Amino acid sequence: MFIVNVEGAVHKDGQWLMITRSLKEENAGGTLSFVGGKVDKEGSTLDILERTVKRELYEEVGVEVKERITYVYSSSFVTGDGRPVINMVFLCEYDGGTPYCKSPDEVDSVQWMTLSEIRDHPQTPPWTMESVRRAEEARRKLK
Repeated sequence: MFIVNVEGAVHKDGQWLMITRSLKEENAGGTLSFVGGKVDKEGSTLDILERTVKRELYEEVGVEVKERITYVYSSSFVTGDGRPVINMVFLCEYDGGTPYCKSPDEVDSVQWMTLSEIRDHPQTPPWTMESVRRAEEARRKLK
């Protein structure tokens, strides 16, 4: 059985909303990432992935996004303790809120960053750079 994880790629004024994951996080602590989290069991429901993205953005950093959420891509990985994960990235349109570390157990810092700042950051893992690259590509196609 897979864990399903979603991430919100939020872009505003030439910058991406990025977090440094808390060192308390069980996977990839201390690395740069989009905001995201696991999908909760809800029974039979619609738009669970999109609602999860919105919930995670608000719970972790206090940001709200508009209704239009666009699927970017999916990937899979295995956690350090052997659990398989499916990860999906969604492009989100910023709607409001000043981002801050609302959930310190999950987020050490939050910042708006340019593509080059993300690329040059020492804590940017290859999978985050791939997500940012694909989100930027999707954003440009939607213009």
